[in-house]
Amino acid sequence: MKTHTKIALIFFCVVSGALILLSLGVYFLTDRYSLRDFYKRLEIRAVVMARTTLDHEQASVQVLQEVREMHLEKLPEEREYYFRIADNDTFDSASNELSLPRSFFTSIVNNGEATHRVGNTCYAGVKYESRSGAYVVVVSADNYNNITLLSHLRNFLLIGISVTSILTLMISLTYSTKIFTPVKKITQQVREISSRSLHLRLDETQSDEIGELQRTFNNMLDRLEASFATQNNFVSNASHELNTPLTAIIGQAEVTLAKDRAPGEYVESLKVILSKAERLHEITRSLLYLAQTGFTGKLEADESLRADELLWEVKEMIDRMLPGNKVQLNLSMMPENPERLRIIGNQRLLQIALSNVVNNAIKYSNNEVVIVSVGTTETEVILSVKDRGIGIPESEIGFIYDPFFRAANTSPYEGYGIGLPLTRNILRLHHGTIRVTSKVNVGTVVELTIPIAK
Repeated sequence: MKTHTKIALIFFCVVSGALILLSLGVYFLTDRYSLRDFYKRLEIRAVVMARTTLDHEQASVQVLQEVREMHLEKLPEEREYYFRIADNDTFDSASNELSLPRSFFTSIVNNGEATHRVGNTCYAGVKYESRSGAYVVVVSADNYNNITLLSHLRNFLLIGISVTSILTLMISLTYSTKIFTPVKKITQQVREISSRSLHLRLDETQSDEIGELQRTFNNMLDRLEASFATQNNFVSNASHELNTPLTAIIGQAEVTLAKDRAPGEYVESLKVILSKAERLHEITRSLLYLAQTGFTGKLEADESLRADELLWEVKEMIDRMLPGNKVQLNLSMMPENPERLRIIGNQRLLQIALSNVVNNAIKYSNNEVVIVSVGTTETEVILSVKDRGIGIPESEIGFIYDPFFRAANTSPYEGYGIGLPLTRNILRLHHGTIRVTSKVNVGTVVELTIPIAK
């Protein structure tokens, strides 16, 4: 069963159930009110009849007789009964005569009035004090008016429930179908979108929740299209980067083995092969790190670290690799409390992230001065790396985190385009961020932020 049909049926059942309950309430309340009113009319008749029959003042009797004839119409099967109240009377004879329980008469004597119902016949009794003594006056009549009223009311309610239920079902089906029409349209449009047609988008025609759903779908498609483009670019670039040293190694080996050569030629050939193999090893190692640091939301082997100590460790490592570097540490913005420099993270991964940024700064500034600073905010430690290098073109800065992407002005420099994507993954693992601002031929500033340990 489709959702819009379920909604229509649920709405129909709720409305119909409410109508039935309301109708039952109206029916039973009308029945009780009508019966109470009929008993009241019988009691009035009992009093009027008692005064007419039992009192013997001619004027009063005449007036009451006229009132009775003018305002009290004859009820169906109306009858009057008078029973004198005697001491210790159990009303057995009256009970047998009218086929009523003795409690009915006892209630009249004790409470002054009582009612009773047998089938459609209603009995109302009152205690009347006349000059000649106390009497029990009972008036009975068939409540045909109530039966007729309830019959008409029942028919009216049944017809009303039936008509209203049919209208409710029709309206709910129509309205639910209308509500789900945009959803059906979205479904049809989504079915047309595949990996080869990710450029297609949903029509954003509404401003309500359906419109929000359409915008959400389109945003998701934007991310998917960008992800597919990045993946295709990654596969293409990775294939090229891996294929180049492999082709050189194979070609060098084939040329060397084509004929017998002097020992020196073999040594030179092995040096070329070793150089290309080291390049291939560096690429695969970088790819492995990139895959291992893919954002999973979890950080393995985390420990408490000091950001300033991390800087010194990276500086020592770079000094060993590039003895002539001009990296300068700026510690002027360090907080007075050294505990505010404490972070939680994986020391090896953070060293890789920071050294990637510093090495890029050295390489692309042609070994000019690189300033590395450390500071804090209320919640974060900020590591800043500033160089005076070639910079990144503004039109290409949005692609610097794509694996193997390299800006157009970096072709004279050796690299693989994996450093910044790897750094960003590492910072994500540490719930940190990376921000790059750059201007061509002026320099680049890279800021790494990591939350302060709590």
